[in-house]
Amino acid sequence: MKILFLGDVVGRSGRRAISEGLAGLRARLRLDFIVVNGENATAGAGLSAAHAKLLLEAGADCITLGDHAFDQRDMMQFIEAEPRILRPLNYAKAAPGKGARVFDVPGGRKILVAQALGQVFMKRPFDDPFSALDNVLRAHPLGGMVNASLVDVHCEATSEKMALGHFCAGRASVVVGTHTHVPTADAMILSGGTAYQTDAGMCGDYNSVIGMEKEEPLRRFVTGMGKGRFTPANGAATLSGLYVETDDRTGKAMRVDMLRQGGLLRESLP
Repeated sequence: MKILFLGDVVGRSGRRAISEGLAGLRARLRLDFIVVNGENATAGAGLSAAHAKLLLEAGADCITLGDHAFDQRDMMQFIEAEPRILRPLNYAKAAPGKGARVFDVPGGRKILVAQALGQVFMKRPFDDPFSALDNVLRAHPLGGMVNASLVDVHCEATSEKMALGHFCAGRASVVVGTHTHVPTADAMILSGGTAYQTDAGMCGDYNSVIGMEKEEPLRRFVTGMGKGRFTPANGAATLSGLYVETDDRTGKAMRVDMLRQGGLLRESLP
């Protein structure tokens, strides 16, 4: 199975890059399944129903969210009606929507997608991501219930992402980190055949501070005082993500490559 995961979509720039570039990527790479993290797609904070529809119409097969899952109030209702959108497993027991789901893939194949939030350095305490993922992966073994599985670990700390990667090694096809918006240069295949990258990066304007216009973040760092709200940068976006090929029989990763397209970052995966 050929799988593409794209990191956090940030604002109008990121949405535009998805709309203009995703169909071409699907055709060029002959992709079977595309997962997009969309939790910053609406004004840099959350995902609205309208923008979710835009990402899905552009070609995303599944959208994951994160700690900003319900910053846009209409997502509370929309996620119940749209099974292709996932919130974190451990967000809150009463949260609407699902944190994991099995999707059909052409050729009669199936893929599990799940997301969990980290606990380290996050603004609010979330439930244990390790036990949440353990329950889901036990119920959907590779080579049995599903042909492949992808886990989005939405964490602040790289150590926690790495720990979750090793915890899922051999039980998931792909473990990929999101949330920090900066791509890490550590794409690899872990023992047991799990493709891993600590952070996929963002789909947004990299002439920024993690996707936001530079002035306000710089002011706060330099003076310790804020003057306005953060606003997403609107220059040319780079699509950043992870490309993985898996064995349909075992679910193990056979190839993993970082993807960069457009914008400021050096392009990769020709």
